Amino acid sequence: MRKVICFLFLAAFVSNANAQFIKIGPKLGANMQKIKGQAFSDGYQLGYYAGLFAELKLGEKWQIQPELLFNETKLDQSSDFRDIYRNILSVDSVRKIKLSQLSIPITLNYKIANVLALQLGPQFSINMDKNNTLLKNAGNAFSNGDVAMVGGVKFMLSKFRLSARYLIGLTDLKSDDLKDVANQDSWKSQAIQLGVGFVF
Repeated sequence: MRKVICFLFLAAFVSNANAQFIKIGPKLGANMQKIKGQAFSDGYQLGYYAGLFAELKLGEKWQIQPELLFNETKLDQSSDFRDIYRNILSVDSVRKIKLSQLSIPITLNYKIANVLALQLGPQFSINMDKNNTLLKNAGNAFSNGDVAMVGGVKFMLSKFRLSARYLIGLTDLKSDDLKDVANQDSWKSQAIQLGVGFVF
């Protein structure tokens, strides 16, 4: 997957060389996330995300938008969590589980109006371990993370960018140890993101 991401970034920059048009800026917003599975409450939990994004113009209507975002959400256990994982986890100590991720969404944007674009693409996320450094986690980005599909809309108001997205995870977020215990309980992420950005 690293080769795929490198190729997408390279293609974007090569295409952009002719257009000579790139915009970058900060971005932050609300991250409403839930994990589909018996172990978690069936509802979205409010978190946040913050980071940087770029807009690489490919033509009059097309852009590639790579981003680097840190997001964090605290997830509530369901009543089933204790029954399923009591033999291997101290469930009382993880009543709220903090999911911290470094995410790299890469969306293809199609401009349908002067101020409105549709977005679609993959997102690759690193599950951050609080006991590891950022560099060590980044080295394991595509072996211990999440892959999701992203779809949404972006409003372009002068230098401001407003976005609304839906993300659906494609991979099981559980560690291998937990998969061995409860393989039938798949932890797949879903999220609604609302954000604001600014381009320089």
